[in-house]
Parts: sequence; C-alpha cells; structure tokens
Amino acid sequence: MSLEIVSKEDLEIFRIRLLDDIKKIVNQDLKKEEQPEWLKSGEVRKMLKVSPGTLQNLRISGRIKPVKIEGTWYYNLAEIKALFAVKEDRL
Repeated sequence: MSLEIVSKEDLEIFRIRLLDDIKKIVNQDLKKEEQPEWLKSGEVRKMLKVSPGTLQNLRISGRIKPVKIEGTWYYNLAEIKALFAVKEDRL
C-alpha cells in the first residue's frame, strides 16, 4: 500500500472546489423552486382532456386553485400533476 502526503494547500483547494460545487447545486434547486410553471385554461383542458365546464366545476368546487390575472385563469402545473397524478408522457 502506498501512502500519499496531503498538504494543507491541497486540502484548501479541495475545500474551495467542494464549496463551489455545493453552491451550484443549491442555486439550481432554488431557481427551479422559484419559477413554477403556470398553464392557461386551454392547456389544462387539453392535458386533462376535460371540457371548459368540467374545468370550471373543478375550480368552483375548490379541487383546483388557480390564480386569476387580468381576466385569465392560470393553473400551477405542479398542483395539477399532484392532484390528478398526470404522467409526464401525456404532457
């Protein structure tokens, strides 16, 4: 078995590289969480294969919680997937 000597300088370089890698990973995760995907009513209807009336009933009953901005309903994609367990290949 051969021994390798590790200097303080080697450890410092390793520490800096490790911290940089951790920062990159954390920043990528934060960016994903900060930017939810929002879909308009037509996109949700296509995805779920439902009529406008059915989507309205889901909204009125509170099963789907959209956001209305200037007269347009927007639905959070993650909430829709979680609620209806939609598979990625159907999107």
